[in-house]
Amino acid sequence: MPARTHTPPHPATSGSVDIRLPWWGLALPALAFIALLALILNPSDAHAASGDPAITQFFERVRQLLAR
Repeated sequence: MPARTHTPPHPATSGSVDIRLPWWGLALPALAFIALLALILNPSDAHAASGDPAITQFFERVRQLLAR
């Protein structure tokens, strides 16, 4: 008894995959990143954060280095 050969149902298409990202899919994470970066670089704006003076001095030094 001969074995059946399976034929593929449809040949694969040669087109590219079309993936679209909505504008807010990139804008919202970028905006959140910029807002958090601004809080880190200027810790005086983060009024609720009362931390260790060493950490505050570290972030102040980083802000000074980036401001040059």
